[in-house]
Amino acid sequence: MNINEIIPRLNEVFRDVFGDPSISVTPDTTSADIEDWDSIEHINLIGAVESEFGMRFKMREVSGMKNVGEMINIIQERGK
Repeated sequence: MNINEIIPRLNEVFRDVFGDPSISVTPDTTSADIEDWDSIEHINLIGAVESEFGMRFKMREVSGMKNVGEMINIIQERGK
């Protein structure tokens, strides 16, 4: 799976989780770029991404993610 396949799917997940149809993520997007992205919403987001891509993040991956690019890298390695 390549980044051009992943980004549109992530955009839909982010838009759904945050209830904002204008969200458009890039590999450089961080929690500081999305107003409602706090620790609680991060948990919801991780669950939604796992469901979308049929995978599970490891706890160290979740706590270590600094931006959407790191999420994309993990999805590319293990996602469907």
